[in-house]
Amino acid sequence: MARNREAYHEYFVEEEIEAGIELVGTEVKSIRAGTLNLKDAWCGIKDGDMLLNQMHISPYDHGNRFNVDSRRPRRLLLHKREIMRLYGKVKQDGYALIPLSVYFKGSRVKVKVGLCKGKKLYDKRQAAAEKDAKR
Repeated sequence: MARNREAYHEYFVEEEIEAGIELVGTEVKSIRAGTLNLKDAWCGIKDGDMLLNQMHISPYDHGNRFNVDSRRPRRLLLHKREIMRLYGKVKQDGYALIPLSVYFKGSRVKVKVGLCKGKKLYDKRQAAAEKDAKR
């Protein structure tokens, strides 16, 4: 459904994790309509839960009073030991949890989260040079 293409430009993706996401009905209908934006989205761990922050889901057209805030934090569904393992890695300098894509698996909405390390400017230049050399 949606990919965070900017994440691959800004970060080295070291590990990918598939997680479920807790949504309300109108959000699922809105995602099916394709009104989802992952730009500037990030994941954080708070009180033992992993939250997806700043992901924009436009309000559903026919949702009226059932619509919720479009940028509210949404809980990601992972096993507790997975969350604690990721928390240990994120505490290291330079690591972040970034949503890479959102897609349907059957009738369920899944989020692919990447354990990422930020790229420096020279890394971005090197990646661009390799891309040009490939052409």
